[in-house]
Amino acid sequence: MDPTALDLPPLAAAFVFGLLGGAHCIGMCGGIMSALTFAVPPSMRSTARLSGLLLGYNLGRIASYMMAGALVAGLGTLLGSASNSLRLVLQILAALMLILMALYLANWWRGLIRIEALGRRLWRYIEPLGRRLMPVVKIPQAIALGAVWGWLPCGLVYSMLTWSLAGGDPARGAALMGAFGLGTLPALLITGVAARQMTNLIRHPATRTIAALLIIAFALWQLWSLWPQLLPGSGNAAHGGHAGHLDG
Repeated sequence: MDPTALDLPPLAAAFVFGLLGGAHCIGMCGGIMSALTFAVPPSMRSTARLSGLLLGYNLGRIASYMMAGALVAGLGTLLGSASNSLRLVLQILAALMLILMALYLANWWRGLIRIEALGRRLWRYIEPLGRRLMPVVKIPQAIALGAVWGWLPCGLVYSMLTWSLAGGDPARGAALMGAFGLGTLPALLITGVAARQMTNLIRHPATRTIAALLIIAFALWQLWSLWPQLLPGSGNAAHGGHAGHLDG
């Protein structure tokens, strides 16, 4: 696979998933961003400076997502090369994780919170690094702090990482997580009345239900594309073939 051949449909889907997860991002990260902003000395709180710091936080966060995506996709490459059957299992797992993410977004099932608990063990070692960067007064500091913040335990991020794992290519895994991260930006960058309006729209039960159904439909489409490989006598897995949707 040519690492530069990054298919647009999966990237567009990842961006939309990030956009639809905006309410979760506001609830989980909005308070952190407010705290970081108020930690800036009052004499340095100009609009231009705060905007630069805010953008820096998010660039660092997305960079961490992309790094994690590349790492897990590299692991997927190793696992897939060892066993085509295992790669197929990873692709199925990725589609199932998308369904769990949809259930989580719609508040139909909150099981992803338990998955977040696994990441809290790692977060205990990473979080102190962020404290050393406070208070943030320069954009490089903001980017570094955002890079630490990107490892905050998040069920939505873990769902997307599972998708990257199934992709089996570091460049594609990084691009997928980058697209997801860009999708979360609008909810975290806007402020004031616009932020409240967007939050209300994303959190509206009808919006969440529609978003969940769209994600479930996408995941079922992924599973359908894998179905021929599960049929008895199928030679796809044995000959290294794989679905073109999860990993392009």
